[in-house]
Amino acid sequence: MSFLSNDQKSLTTDTNNTKRSKSKFLTALTTGASIATIGAISMTAPTLASAKNIEPSSANYSFTVEDKYKGTATRTLEKAGNTWKYNVNARVAGVASASQNSTFTINGNNVIPTQASTTYKLLGVGRTHKLDFNPSSKKVVSNYKGKSTTMNMAQQAFDDLSLEVQIRQDLLNGKFSGNYYMAKKDKIEKTPFKKSGNTKITVPAGTFDTVRVDRIHDDNSRSTSFWLAPSLDYLPVKVSQINDGKKMDLELTKVN
Repeated sequence: MSFLSNDQKSLTTDTNNTKRSKSKFLTALTTGASIATIGAISMTAPTLASAKNIEPSSANYSFTVEDKYKGTATRTLEKAGNTWKYNVNARVAGVASASQNSTFTINGNNVIPTQASTTYKLLGVGRTHKLDFNPSSKKVVSNYKGKSTTMNMAQQAFDDLSLEVQIRQDLLNGKFSGNYYMAKKDKIEKTPFKKSGNTKITVPAGTFDTVRVDRIHDDNSRSTSFWLAPSLDYLPVKVSQINDGKKMDLELTKVN
């Protein structure tokens, strides 16, 4: 995942390359701001009484792409009654911005999304992708570029942000399975993950004991790693990703 395609040299001089790279550019923004491009289906949940839940939070991040483009992101997780809302805003000054939100409930250990939306702008041109989940009918409706696609959920599917919460819930309750699913624009895709040990890392926000979680890619040229802090309900404190030869690094700068 990257801001640029392989053959793009400038964000401002090559219109065709800019259009081709738009999706990757903004995906980097939202992935840099979340644990995104993950999908999830949890293992059998514990009872309501025994399940632990993450707490509402707000955090700031900085990220770089290819040590050239620098941006910032904020992530806010709120709860009102039984409804949770997760909002992410990211930007590279003068170049691009992205906003992402997800609404869901948590039943025991299970995160149940209802709606999600991602809006991005690159050099003044933007797109919005929306997802509407219907758990009772086991369907997800995706709306993108004026096209509506209805997808069947053989297993529970998630958007990026609710998926982050599901993985954090699984880690918090000792239920991490590695078997995860995500709703894309026109399909539901299985995306496996694995735990790769514990390590202590230092980021601008401080030094944290973390659990490393890696996404398993089919393409060996791609890699995605997350460092999650148990002391912060497994909030991501660092993300590192390589896609199309472009590297993106994200680090926690402040927990509000």
